[in-house]
Amino acid sequence: MLTDYIKVKTKGNSDIIDITLQVAGFVERQKIKDGIIFLSVIGSTAAITTMEYESGLIKDLKRAFEEIIPYKKDYAHNFTWADDNGHSHLRSSFIKTSFFVSVTASKLDLGTWQQIVLVDFDTQPRDRKIVVKGVI
Repeated sequence: MLTDYIKVKTKGNSDIIDITLQVAGFVERQKIKDGIIFLSVIGSTAAITTMEYESGLIKDLKRAFEEIIPYKKDYAHNFTWADDNGHSHLRSSFIKTSFFVSVTASKLDLGTWQQIVLVDFDTQPRDRKIVVKGVI
């Protein structure tokens, strides 16, 4: 098992950051030819997924998050902790905090327009840490 970390500064509020190059760099540094990469963001208000990382889809995805799980709502979490990030936890739970991607011939098995992204749903900027594990 190979382990590394990706550190990312985010703006919060559904900030979407392309981490594909960092993950590909891990594959290259570790000389992984065939295997599985496991990614896990530390925290319960962020998520990892894939998308076509382009400005129109970034706007569309942020709008979809707001329509499906709106920021301003009476979430029980907000009352429990006297904060305003209940929506952040719910969005993270729906998208998930971990992700697997396979590697074949030293390349991530991603489509032409598919990138791996970190989405930070919290209400403030964060220093995020993503655990990267390689199984070969």
